[in-house]
This record gives sequence, structure tokens and C-alpha cells, in this order.
Amino acid sequence: MKNQANLCLSSAAAGFALILLCTAPLHADETCMSPYMAKIVGQEDYVYVWTLGIEGVGNEQDKLVTIDVRPDSETYGKVVSTLSVGGRNEAHHSGFTDDRRYLWASGLDTSKIFIIDVHSDPGKPTLARTIDNFVKKSGGVVGPHTNYALPGRMMLTGLSNNADHGGRTALVEYTNAGQYVATHWMPTDDNLQGAEKTGNFADGYGYDVRVLPRRNVMLTSSFTGWNNYMMNLGTLMADSEAMQRFGNTVVVWDLHTRKPHKIFDVPGSPLEIRCAWGPHNNYCFTSTALTSKIWLIYEDDTGEWQAKAVADIGDASLIPLPVDISISADDKHLWVNTWNDGMTRLFDISNPHAPEQVMEKKIGAQVNMVSQSWDGERVYYTSSLLSNWDKVEAPEGEDLQYFKAYAWNGEELEHAFTVDFLAEKLGTPHQMRFGAYSLYGK
Repeated sequence: MKNQANLCLSSAAAGFALILLCTAPLHADETCMSPYMAKIVGQEDYVYVWTLGIEGVGNEQDKLVTIDVRPDSETYGKVVSTLSVGGRNEAHHSGFTDDRRYLWASGLDTSKIFIIDVHSDPGKPTLARTIDNFVKKSGGVVGPHTNYALPGRMMLTGLSNNADHGGRTALVEYTNAGQYVATHWMPTDDNLQGAEKTGNFADGYGYDVRVLPRRNVMLTSSFTGWNNYMMNLGTLMADSEAMQRFGNTVVVWDLHTRKPHKIFDVPGSPLEIRCAWGPHNNYCFTSTALTSKIWLIYEDDTGEWQAKAVADIGDASLIPLPVDISISADDKHLWVNTWNDGMTRLFDISNPHAPEQVMEKKIGAQVNMVSQSWDGERVYYTSSLLSNWDKVEAPEGEDLQYFKAYAWNGEELEHAFTVDFLAEKLGTPHQMRFGAYSLYGK
């Protein structure tokens, strides 16, 4: 393992320095991470799991769970530390700062953000700071979701707002030290902010964010507001009006100016965005939760950005509910998880305009997040989606709330170990991030 920082410096139109990617490919660990971050090239030491506290299980608090994944360690496959943050906040997503010294972990219900020190002792993270005024500082944004590293900054996506708790929301920018910088509201029909509306929707919804620095592009996707994501899933699906309140857009932004450029119709709630790593591969993928499709967001031969559905994921009539996706470092494969049926599917994306499914495997009664190592040899899964959406029981022989590690040999997933989060009284595991001593000279 070694720290890679093949970055070049360019000035930003917004008035502060941005570190832009050189055209040579970078080495990185999780293939969904920001290109600006310090990287792990080889074997990761730990996986940090941002975990929801649930009533009647352990201390009932949200927590960061650290799992040892070093094959030669005496504690391989075991939980080596937990960091409880107090209360239940609807723990959901997390992300490192660009220097990877701190992990920002947020809660969709309370809108609290926990800044966690992972560099002092990577095997035992500690809480450094809590941001509890996100809604006030941001001007009414609720539900910080993606915590995404930019040079010296963190860009956070919101899911909702405090006016009506619907899906209208914004991007919120902070310094690495946790100082509020700016709020960038999503474009809507009544305020396109200069963006081109290419279809029927300009809903102002948000979910994920990713960047392609060499193309000066930032992309955002869309989900739903607090009223929906905090509702019981059965109740939600039976409410026809509520089911209309899901996002249907992907927005292309100017990265430097933070201004929206183009709004695409991507019906059915596009969730995670994953961008290609190749220096000439100017495209990203997303999947739609409600319509079960893979969408390609790409730059055409004229330099214009376009969007189109390129593949189906399972049988949409059975509501498999696509959730997390992960692109391989060589841009040849895309892992796609479907929460409702507990399946992971692998698509060959050598031709990004025509993905083909090449493998599928049942992981558990439900499956949400997937993280793969940069070398493609290890794939990790977690199970929890949202506290009010998760299943409460599993069929005989199927795991319900878990962290699972697999080896990938190019043809099949080989199970390495499982941590049962309910049996361990930890809660329900959501998102994963990798840690390594080598990043800090340890």
C-alpha cells in the first residue's frame, strides 16, 4: 500500500484553488470515492461501517463500527472498535475529507453531521466534532446525504427542506474544518438558474453527487424528501400521492462555478452516481430505484452531455428496488445491488451504451451497499436501507442485517466471512468506507 497523489494544480473560476486530476489514471481503493482523495492501492486494513441504532439492540445508538479485514491479522473478520455518537439520527452515508484524516458521517433525520478522526488511530476512530446547526446554516436544507471530498472542501447533498419536508433541496458546501461556505439550490421550473431543461422535469430534488474534474462537470441525482424516507415503507407504497413525490432528474453542473447547466429526465428516482475512471471515458452511470434501469450520463462527440436508459435490472414488475452500484477500476464492470430481493448483479459495461448482465448472486434477505477494492479482488456488502424501510424478519437460512466479505476471482464471489450485526447487538449496517495505517505513515 502506498499513498498516491498524482494531482496537478489549476486555478478555479470560483476564486479558490482547485486541484484537478491529471489525465493519467489514478490508483484508488473504493471505486466510488472522490478522485481528489489520498488513496489505498492494495489491501485495506479496516472497513468502517456507519450503522443505525435501533430500539432494543445494544445501546440503541448510531455508531461507526470498525471491522478488521487484514487477512493475516489475529482479529481478521472481527469488530475491533465501535464509536457511538448518541441517539438515533437515521445514520446513512459518510465520506472522507480529501486528506482522508476525517470521516464525515451524517444523519437523515436529525441532520447532524459527525466529524470522526480516523487518522490518529485508524483502528479506533474517535469523534472530533459534531455539526448540529446544518439546517440553520444552510438556509433550510434537511437530510445531509452524500459527503463528498473536493480540494479543502466537503460538498454535501441534501434530501429535503424544513419548509414542507418535501424533496426540494440543495447542495451545501463546507470547509474541511467544518465551516459553512455556501448553499447551491437545485434548479426548479420556477427557477432554472440558467440551466437547460431538456425534458419534462425540473423537480429540485437531490441525492448523490460526483465530479469529473477534467471535464469541469459535477453531477447530481434525485430521491425523495423527509416526509417519504421517514415513512413506513408499506404505508408509503400504499399512498399513491406520496409515490408521486420521488425525483426524476439528473443535473449536470459547472464544477467551478457551481451553476446548473443541464437537467435530464431520468424517471424513477436515480440514486448513486458512479463515474468512469479512464482518462478518455467521459461518462457516468446511475440506476433508478422505481423503474429498475441503468442509465448512462455521457458526453457525446460534439461535447454535449446526454442521458439515456441502457439496461434493465431484473424484472421491474417484481420491484427489485436497485440501490447501490459500484464501477470497477478498469471501467469494464458494474456491480448493481437490488435491496428487495437481496441480489447483487454484475454487468459487463465494456460497451457503456449496452451493458450486459454476466452474473448474479443472492447475498441476503435484503442487500444495500456494495464496496469493491481497487484491485477488484474483494467485494463487501451491507444490508440496511432505512430504519422504516428495512425488513424485520428473514426467510429461514437468509441473513437479515449483516456485513459480508467476499473474494472475487473474476468468475464468482467466494464468501470470506460474515458479521451478524443483530447478533453482535450493533444495530443495522449501512455504508462502508476503507481505512489503512499506511495513509498516515503508520
